[in-house]
Amino acid sequence: MSAAGEWRPRRGLFFFRSRPTSGDYIVATLMLVVAVASAFPLVWMVLSSLKTPAETMQVPPAWLPESPSLEAFGKVSGVINVGRSMLNSAVIAAITTAGIIVTSLMAGYAFAKHRFHGRNALFALLIATMFLPPIVTLIPLYRMIGTIGLDGSLAGVVLPNLANAFGIFLMRQFIAGVPDDLIDAARMDGASEMRILFVIVAPLVTPAVAALALFAFVYHWNSYLWPLTVLQGNADQYPIVISLSRLLSYNRGAMNTNLVMAGATLAVLPPLVLFVFLQRFFVDSIVSSGVKG
Repeated sequence: MSAAGEWRPRRGLFFFRSRPTSGDYIVATLMLVVAVASAFPLVWMVLSSLKTPAETMQVPPAWLPESPSLEAFGKVSGVINVGRSMLNSAVIAAITTAGIIVTSLMAGYAFAKHRFHGRNALFALLIATMFLPPIVTLIPLYRMIGTIGLDGSLAGVVLPNLANAFGIFLMRQFIAGVPDDLIDAARMDGASEMRILFVIVAPLVTPAVAALALFAFVYHWNSYLWPLTVLQGNADQYPIVISLSRLLSYNRGAMNTNLVMAGATLAVLPPLVLFVFLQRFFVDSIVSSGVKG
């Protein structure tokens, strides 16, 4: 407050600014440019799915469809089995995500709150596996799946991905911030380790769990190479991402680009809907990690 009694806001990182600075305008402009550049492919995909084949081949390109039509979406089901492919993708992504959350919570809790011989060395080895390109483990994993007779099935696609090094690392970092006194009090009350983990610890790291669920679901929904390798041409088990490749072959001569865009639009809807529901937790996880740092 000034000498005259007029209140003036303090300036600083955590205080209200009376007026934006030139730096604020620059940052806002850069954020807007990045947002537009990121959203443009998605918007173009949706608009192209509503165009006629002639409009998709027009030069210069027509930005907006003259008469928007959903005809391409109806034709997609005539080329691929959209319902079955979406179901296969949902099964793969949902089961894998659930497995990753459970195993990451359990392993992250053990690394964060339990003391055992070789803990740090084992955690360092786990982190090192994050730097291995997926192509390196493709053939060994495929041979293992073939040995136990799961090749050509959705179970073979899901099983090797039920645990994830990044998920364990993420959960370990967040669970480490849970007060030890809270866990010790629960143990004194006779709570088991599993009860402590899923009833006490897990709700406290909900933003991290939601962020991990979003990452895992989107990654495995969009997975292409591993399902293609395991399923071995079993088209009935193909997820939607692999089924979309048939639309590309159907689009020879670029005469059915709207059909390809319609299929791609259908494929991105489930991850997009999931993000809308989990975005609040996702942002909270970023804020929490920043505050802890």
